[in-house]
Amino acid sequence: MSSALANGLAGAGGGIIAQIITYPLQTVNTRQQTERVAKKGRDSRGSALFQILQVVRSEGLLGLYSGLKPSLLGTTVSQGVYYYFYQVFKNKAEAIASANKKKGRGDGSVGVFSWLVVAALAGSLNVLLTNPIWILVTRMQTHTQAERKIVEAKKQTLLKEASENVSAAASLEAKLAELDSSKPHPYGTLQAAREIYDESGVIGFWKGVIPALIMVSNPSIQFMIYESLSKQLRTKRAAKKKYVQNITAWEVFVIGAFAKLGATVSTYPLLVVKSRLQAKQEIGGNISLRYSGTADAVIKMIRHEGFRSFYQGMRTKIVQSVFAASVLFMVKEELVKLYAVLANRSKVNV
Repeated sequence: MSSALANGLAGAGGGIIAQIITYPLQTVNTRQQTERVAKKGRDSRGSALFQILQVVRSEGLLGLYSGLKPSLLGTTVSQGVYYYFYQVFKNKAEAIASANKKKGRGDGSVGVFSWLVVAALAGSLNVLLTNPIWILVTRMQTHTQAERKIVEAKKQTLLKEASENVSAAASLEAKLAELDSSKPHPYGTLQAAREIYDESGVIGFWKGVIPALIMVSNPSIQFMIYESLSKQLRTKRAAKKKYVQNITAWEVFVIGAFAKLGATVSTYPLLVVKSRLQAKQEIGGNISLRYSGTADAVIKMIRHEGFRSFYQGMRTKIVQSVFAASVLFMVKEELVKLYAVLANRSKVNV
């Protein structure tokens, strides 16, 4: 098995474990990002704790795991694709650096810019191949939220009609009670896919791909920080002539946390825009809640909700993504080490 394939499989395994552990926070964060709140309408209802309790109360514990199946598929494919191509491009970059050293150019190490290019290339391929899966996940995570807003819009319409028409007022209470008793329709992967296709055709599965491609800078920044810190730690250990130069699982956890924190804070607004575009657009009759594209979403968010809307749910995201990334890096590195041990044993036996 090649090192690229081993890293791809290890990345997929680490991603699955991290996804299962942190998925409830991811669900809550997606709902926070897609919540449309006027500039003067923000309150504590956007907190992660309130939303977790609200989801459990109205949908049960399973509500926190809406879209988990396609999400696990997406994580497996995404991490596998990313780490496979990342290792392929990394090997190429290291080979080029080594060749340059022989020619008297450089010290043989891969520079920061090269790490950025490697991560960007792997990230771009990953986005283009897996965007359809993630739009399904976003729809399933926010379906109940969208249905609730549609019901609220219907209530407002009934109240308006009742205030303008006496005959409509007579049946108002019964109609409101009917709306209150209604529950969200069953919504699985196939229903979500059918809804996306009916709205926009095949191209609908690539909604939000522009900010997603721009967000390739997130893993680029993340891996630049991770590789830089890892290199510095190994260099210091080599300078002190320590026998063990490999970094431990705990050190990988901490380095991964710092790397993801820096990447998340710098690119979070793009993540919010992507989630808004991928969530259901037909929310009530308010045109300010519908986006035709990336530029339209950015303009309307600034106009109707202010710049703070680009950072909705960021605290939740930092906790979820930093912990998930730390677990992913730690598990991935341990799986790669296990593969190396098994590979060496097989060579010895041969």
